[in-house]
Amino acid sequence: MDIKEIQNLIKFVAKSGASEVKLEMEDIKLTIKTGSEKTETTIVQAAPMQGLQQVAAPVQAAPVAEATAASTSEVSEDSKYVTIKSPIIGTFYRKPAPDKPSFVEVGSEVAVGDTVCVIEAMKLFNEIESEISGKIVKVLVDDSSPVEFDQPLFLVDPS
Repeated sequence: MDIKEIQNLIKFVAKSGASEVKLEMEDIKLTIKTGSEKTETTIVQAAPMQGLQQVAAPVQAAPVAEATAASTSEVSEDSKYVTIKSPIIGTFYRKPAPDKPSFVEVGSEVAVGDTVCVIEAMKLFNEIESEISGKIVKVLVDDSSPVEFDQPLFLVDPS
């Protein structure tokens, strides 16, 4: 694992909102802890690998206070809608391929079993199907973004 891969992993963890990630491979142990102020990474290696011994890399995390204030006002108006949530951790995609149209758009009607997006996890693309019928009111995640388990993806008006 080179420094570029480690930096990409740090950025991915910071964006995902996870509080701690541990990765252990044959010759390397990697722990990434995120807090409200910074991200801390510790790397310990069993065998020397390209001169990396131990690295602590602070990364700025997004401010949480502003997001919390904005989401509180949205919750009251969004409470009449049903949320489609992510069943797995991975990368969210709205399209089956870059040159194809999105599965659903705001205003699209969905039925039970319709594919609304795909989530890539470990090089596997998992189709996420709607468990409710209704109209897509809001897409809550940007295309090609990391998502967590149980993270809201879409708001659906079931009426």
